[in-house]
Amino acid sequence: MASFTERMMGAAKLNLSTYEEVEADKTATGQAIGVVVLSSVATGIGGAGMEGVGGMVGGAIGALIGWAFWAWLTYFIGTRILPTPQTHADWGELARVLGFAQSPGLLRILGVVPVLGPLVLLVTGLWTFVAVVIAVRQALDYSSTLRAVGVCIIGWVVQGLLIFFMGFFLPGGHSSF
Repeated sequence: MASFTERMMGAAKLNLSTYEEVEADKTATGQAIGVVVLSSVATGIGGAGMEGVGGMVGGAIGALIGWAFWAWLTYFIGTRILPTPQTHADWGELARVLGFAQSPGLLRILGVVPVLGPLVLLVTGLWTFVAVVIAVRQALDYSSTLRAVGVCIIGWVVQGLLIFFMGFFLPGGHSSF
């Protein structure tokens, strides 16, 4: 079994066996939480909109909630809407692989470098997208990367709409245009 750091490196390198190992290891959920928190803190330090320790703590809490919801949403879409005959997964498997797919986000700490900041955020965003697609493909036992991309796109649209409407209807939201 690989160490936490080795798993993060393997996930960032898009190593399929790392994703399979994490998926199968029910004890790795805590590690996945660690990756999500570390990535969130790195994003906060890198200057992507969060301010101070309070912003990083709030960002980490928001990232954990988002990760848990994203795992559930991906599970639902992947196993109920776009399953294949080989698809079998549970929420925990998806949560673990999606948590480790956030490993490239640790590099967002380099966003503090003035000239590199926007480029770092773009590259790590694209890299994380690819890692998430691979994680979904592996956890849902898909043979098609395109199906995994479809699950991710549907999930992001649904999650985006939910966030939009929550912001629109909650107090302090957009009550007028």
